[in-house]
Amino acid sequence: MPFMKAVDPRVTFAELQQWPDDGRRYELYDGEVIVVPSPFPRHQRVASNIEEILREYERAAGGLMFRAPLDIVLSEHNVVQPDVVFFRKERRHLIDMMAATRAAPDLVVEVLSRSTEARDRGRKMRLLARFGVPEYWIVDPVKNTFEIYVLRGSAYERVAELGEHDDVTSPTLPDLTFPAGRVFAE
Repeated sequence: MPFMKAVDPRVTFAELQQWPDDGRRYELYDGEVIVVPSPFPRHQRVASNIEEILREYERAAGGLMFRAPLDIVLSEHNVVQPDVVFFRKERRHLIDMMAATRAAPDLVVEVLSRSTEARDRGRKMRLLARFGVPEYWIVDPVKNTFEIYVLRGSAYERVAELGEHDDVTSPTLPDLTFPAGRVFAE
């Protein structure tokens, strides 16, 4: 019987980069390809408001804010495109502006959509914890709520659940405080 070599069915980031641009966004979870659906207008408005707040913080404190689509290559088989990410000033040097981002952000923000909520609260959250992202926000644009998670050991602990009338304070980004209402403003 001839020797048969096992084929790894997982997709790598290098392979993903070779795919033709079909207008879709893709994420990799341990090599499994997931198509990220296009968000609805309310999602985009809320994400844009968060971007504005983090851009102001970037100007005041340094660091870098990026929004989707941006590949965050955690490993060759794990690539995500969070809605918004932030890297602290002390870690700016890890970002090559002309190459894929291969450093875990200090903050990841996901604005929920019906089609992504289970993954944002499950698989993606576990993956971000596994790769050491210190802070994770889940923002619900329907309920106007804000959840803040901090990495404790190998898992996230929810440290705040806020409504639109509360103030948001980041546990890991010094001096980042803002009214949650800014995020949910039309």
